[in-house]
Amino acid sequence: LMQLILDEFPTARILEVSDAESLIHEVHQAEWDLVICDLTMPGRGGIRATEDLRHECPDTKVVVLTMHDDEAYQRMAQLAGASGYVLKKALATELIVAIRNAHAGKTHFPTAQWPPRPAGRPPLELITEREREVLSLIAHGYTTAEVAAKLHISEKTVETHRAHLVEKLGFRNRADLVRFALEHGLL
Repeated sequence: LMQLILDEFPTARILEVSDAESLIHEVHQAEWDLVICDLTMPGRGGIRATEDLRHECPDTKVVVLTMHDDEAYQRMAQLAGASGYVLKKALATELIVAIRNAHAGKTHFPTAQWPPRPAGRPPLELITEREREVLSLIAHGYTTAEVAAKLHISEKTVETHRAHLVEKLGFRNRADLVRFALEHGLL
């Protein structure tokens, strides 16, 4: 993949970092034009890193490269300020198109239309404050262990809160929880 990018953009400088904090630091140091960011990177996670980068370095474009084939994650990336969203399973040429679009001030998202909000969504008042905290962290992509560490509770307690969320809201998967968090401003 790196070689393909270098073939397409011969003057490109490529730097790989291991976590969100290093990414933010490096962009501040060298004022990078473009960042290719993974949603599940260690540290703040890709969505938070994208938000921070766009806020702190507004001239730096961000293209998200991820395994998450989900409209909710695409929407989160877009709301965070990303210029593009490319699946790791996509052809490498799609990443090249996304990079070109970002440089041209355009966006590249596989799903152009976001689904309308379904009627009868459960109200936010159904969940407790602690459940909101857990939901927000889950929606940001944190693992159960990371949520437990951030909230200073056990992983079992996180799973209990998650089970309550699923029961109260009637959602069956993480994507539904992410959509709910987006719709209610928890991200």
